[in-house]
Amino acid sequence: MVVSSTIELKTRGYADMHDITAEVAARVRESGLGSGIVTIFCPGSTSGLTTIEYESGALSDLRRLFDEIASPDRDYAHNRRWGDGNGHSHVRAALLGPSLTVPFVDAELQLGTWQQLTYCDFDNRPRSRRLVVQIRGE
Repeated sequence: MVVSSTIELKTRGYADMHDITAEVAARVRESGLGSGIVTIFCPGSTSGLTTIEYESGALSDLRRLFDEIASPDRDYAHNRRWGDGNGHSHVRAALLGPSLTVPFVDAELQLGTWQQLTYCDFDNRPRSRRLVVQIRGE
């Protein structure tokens, strides 16, 4: 069986990060499925998903890493073509990836103790975002 739902977010952009673990866990429990996998997908090309210990130090480290790898101050062909200034956002999103898949057993996500599901919005402006949550199991 497959159950689909969404998570709505308001973001600030500029590597704004959101812990979505509780929302995803709630969707799994509400699905009525005991065991299976849940996939979270972010439509769009300027955001991504990962797992991390969701605490200020680790989040700061991740932001700094993205600044080092794909600095907003670099020259991006995307910016020259479109003039929207978010070339770094597309590169960062491509590096992180648009989806995560997590197993669940007895309707509980099988995450490590310090592992949270984290949505990262890299765009250069606030956005309204919709994540697709698809749960497959029995």
